[in-house]
Amino acid sequence: MKLNQINIRDPFILPYEGKYYLYGSRVGVPSEEKSWGDQTGFDVYISEDLENWSEPKSIFEISPDFWGEKDAWAPEVHYYKDKFYLFGSFIAEGRPRGTHILVCDTPDGTFLPLSKAPATPLDWECLDGTFYVDKKGTPYMVFCHEWVQIGNGTVCAVRLSEDLSAPIGEPLQLWKATDYKDCHGGRNNDRFVTDGPFLFREGEDLYAIWSSFNADGYVELLCKSDNGEIDGSWSVLDRPLSAENGGHGMIFTAFDGKDFFVMHRPNKPPTAERPVLFPLHRKDGEFYV
Repeated sequence: MKLNQINIRDPFILPYEGKYYLYGSRVGVPSEEKSWGDQTGFDVYISEDLENWSEPKSIFEISPDFWGEKDAWAPEVHYYKDKFYLFGSFIAEGRPRGTHILVCDTPDGTFLPLSKAPATPLDWECLDGTFYVDKKGTPYMVFCHEWVQIGNGTVCAVRLSEDLSAPIGEPLQLWKATDYKDCHGGRNNDRFVTDGPFLFREGEDLYAIWSSFNADGYVELLCKSDNGEIDGSWSVLDRPLSAENGGHGMIFTAFDGKDFFVMHRPNKPPTAERPVLFPLHRKDGEFYV
């Protein structure tokens, strides 16, 4: 398969031992309630050259003994201490949406829940958890506190235990949707979205990409910490990384040392979305695709 044949949202690419592993939100089967359907699991696509990809292979399916009933969204797989950890979001009747951490010995095996509860606060509507380890080796999950509960969505961080099985302490708010000066709240100006955070380092500097909406559609944005760490003061950079009705992306380094940015585009469910890959360029301290 080619990338333009893969119909997923929220793409995430893990390079590991000569292969690239692509994860993302399945399109699902549309219903009267949702144009993108109720996703029930996660798949992986595998490539050796970023051009030719395998057929999808299931790595997790929601089971009756798992708390999440539907909306298996935004899987990210991170290699940490000899295991692979999947951060995915779910929801259930009577329970808020949350990010749960799954674990496996391989990047394409069957992932199992690491604990019984999601790692996000149990009474918060949350999604899109990602993983970050600071310079001291302390693990964190960065996630979105969703606009559906608080109106002005935020991005927060919570420390994780060394084995990632539980959150430690209270979440720290890093930034909110309206810190982006052109953030657009939709028809009623009451839904300021934060989606898909992903953190990366550039020398001593710490950046994050994330998605929201401006008047023209879905955009990919950049933030920077003022102290080069997660507990700094975060500012949203004025120029979007991409403003072409696509987003929820991430950045990775290919085996030849080149950096790439991948996102889904267009942001138009359920059949149009595709992973789109761009070389990541730098000029005068700014990032371009």
